[in-house]
Amino acid sequence: MNLSLFADLAFCGDPLDRADHLRRDDQAIAALRMLPTARFLVLDDLKPILSADGNTLNWTSRSNTPDGLLLFLGLGADGAPHFAVDDTSGATPANGARTVDPRRAAALLTPADSAILAQARSLLDWHRRHGHCANCGAPTIIAKAGYSRLCNACATEHFPRVDPVVIMLAEHDERVLVGRGVHFPGNFFSALAGFVEPGESLEQAVGRELSEEAGIAVHNVRIIASQPWPFPSSLMIGAHADAVSDTLTLDESEIVEARWVSRQEVRAALAGKADWNAPQSIAIANRLLHRWAYADPH
Repeated sequence: MNLSLFADLAFCGDPLDRADHLRRDDQAIAALRMLPTARFLVLDDLKPILSADGNTLNWTSRSNTPDGLLLFLGLGADGAPHFAVDDTSGATPANGARTVDPRRAAALLTPADSAILAQARSLLDWHRRHGHCANCGAPTIIAKAGYSRLCNACATEHFPRVDPVVIMLAEHDERVLVGRGVHFPGNFFSALAGFVEPGESLEQAVGRELSEEAGIAVHNVRIIASQPWPFPSSLMIGAHADAVSDTLTLDESEIVEARWVSRQEVRAALAGKADWNAPQSIAIANRLLHRWAYADPH
């Protein structure tokens, strides 16, 4: 299996050492925060701020960091501590830096920087949503340097969640299935996808989603690769499966249109020369389509 197509996928390959051994040591984290080498990544309402050069994350020093929720990300290769800060003040970034949509930023950043962005954005978003205990409803406090929240009322510890999503290409007679979801713009088509439900394996989720959304049965499910997707905190699990039939019965509440497309058609779409738009290069669906379109069918 050729996985080189996935080596530089956006949001993958976080280079930071998350230093779990330090997270419960509040004094150690506080000391790291005071080091002159400490670096702070400020997110403007969960959107990254890029430096004036337009393609790097805008790290700042402690003295230039605004007030806001602060979380420990990890240690760089040089040992420098890295933190994320949630800024909701709406202040204009200084020194030519600019706030950028996170999807657009992912296309500009290196995979390593986009992975740090994914880590920071997902963590900050989770803390925004989980200020109260799901067990008793009491307020929770940040613990473990940002990697959990603790309820002092009932002693329950809550951890950031990641939602697994299967995203898959079904193949039949040298064609794969792409669909246009109800919220997709224009002629945008992609691989079908859906959340993994409790009590099912990834392979079962692939089969269930394709059956529910497209009315097809599949077999020989293969898991190909995965990708963090920080909107807000999913793990996209790319898969390929063989369809028993090409007869479709769409769930029109989910899928507006679906079509079986050949390798030639996929290649044209990836090149922007088809009557349908393929997923952008930062998405794992793009790589799944590319992997299949340029594979040797024999």
